[in-house]
Amino acid sequence: MRTPQFSRSAARSLIAAACALTCLASEAATIKIQSRDPAGYGFNDPTPVAPVGGNMGTTLGQQRFNVYRYVADIWEKNLESNVEIVVSAGWENLTCTSTSATLGSASAWNLWHDFPGGAPGTWYPQALANKLAKTNLSAGQPDDGTGYGNVDIKTQFNARLGQTGCLDGAPFYLGLDGKAGTAVNFAATLLHELGHGLGFSVMSVSTSSGNRINAEYTAYTPDGLPSIWERFMYDNTAKKSWLDMTSAERKASAINPLQLAWTGPNAVAGAAILKPLPVVKSSSPAGAVPTAPYSPSAFGPAVPSTGNLGVLATIAAQTGELGPGCSPFNAANAAAAKGKVPIISRGGCTFAEKVKNAQNAGAVAVILANNAAGTFTPGGADATVTIPSVGITQADGETLKAAVAAAVKYGSRSTPGSVTASLAIDPNRKAGADLAGRPLLYTPNPLIGGSSVSHWDVSASPNLLMEPNISADLTLTVTPPLDLTLPLLKDIGW
Repeated sequence: MRTPQFSRSAARSLIAAACALTCLASEAATIKIQSRDPAGYGFNDPTPVAPVGGNMGTTLGQQRFNVYRYVADIWEKNLESNVEIVVSAGWENLTCTSTSATLGSASAWNLWHDFPGGAPGTWYPQALANKLAKTNLSAGQPDDGTGYGNVDIKTQFNARLGQTGCLDGAPFYLGLDGKAGTAVNFAATLLHELGHGLGFSVMSVSTSSGNRINAEYTAYTPDGLPSIWERFMYDNTAKKSWLDMTSAERKASAINPLQLAWTGPNAVAGAAILKPLPVVKSSSPAGAVPTAPYSPSAFGPAVPSTGNLGVLATIAAQTGELGPGCSPFNAANAAAAKGKVPIISRGGCTFAEKVKNAQNAGAVAVILANNAAGTFTPGGADATVTIPSVGITQADGETLKAAVAAAVKYGSRSTPGSVTASLAIDPNRKAGADLAGRPLLYTPNPLIGGSSVSHWDVSASPNLLMEPNISADLTLTVTPPLDLTLPLLKDIGW
């Protein structure tokens, strides 16, 4: 997602009559893809490849473009606009290492305020602004020297992904059938990123400061103009929408986990697709412990929705380990975990490594606790993990650990008191929604630049396209009953 560079001195605004245009009927959107790749690179890469997953291109460049066109067609079928949507597309050598990589990004390249059809004093992404104004607002505007200064959306993706030194062995999967396996599903990734470019983003607000872009488009300031997004963002703690907050309040709300809800009527109605909230229920001789919502890990066996999980346990830090549970359990930790469910905090190594070490020590399941505020889904892969595991918040993890310690004194000399845990469903709450049933935005603490606020929260179930990670079970659908992307875009004016 793009951060505005404020390279132009003129504000992107248009205050003019458009009476002759308002009577035009809406029609399906048209998306034009403009390549900015040089010869022999990106879309022009002549490397021979075999057709894959319905993509019949015979060169790497052809297959890349075919995915772009396929995804653009999906958006065309779901959007209405009388104005062509122009996407500048390119492949670049983005930052990466052997074990991590920047996949790519996309964002609205131009923002507009005070144009016919839009809310006064409010920033909009260009594609949506054009739709509402029923004209191309950047037509005739001098290019800024980049060659793409007037486009609606700019995208860039990592041309080296999967090569040695760039997330080794995990390239983009260019098939159209979703069967990506261990590769990165490019179609789903691109569908997600174009969603940002169309307006699934807080856009004109700096989440690190809460300031907004000023009307002159030159800086983030406390008195800048709001984004169209802000009228639908409600913080349950502050009991305010972002539209009514100060910069300091918006900054705080951006790191207020599980408290920032989307109030747009289309997305709220669509949130009926979210599943009832799965929770860990536990009790000790001292009484019941508050329930902890969880997300099942992406690896290991499927987690049953209900049933006994086991007796909870805690483990001690071990000398020389990278993080909790990252080394094979010593004798004391193995004795504590055997036949039980250890609570292991995040950090130092992969989730799968932690669970595998617990499994080798005889654990029957694992609860993984976050090491920062907010929810998370334990990712990773390990076919040898045979016990279930789930992720809970840092606060819930500390509550459970304290309950385990407090229960000991209620036992006998030979059998200390214990906390037992089970899996259950809370029929009164939805996974990824607040108590009022409104879908939640992603607000982890600490802030994650480029991800915080401009995504659905990772606690949502089923997984949604506009969460900050691309899940393997996503379909190329943006509407209920599978997804909530289009309902949100309709809330802001699409």
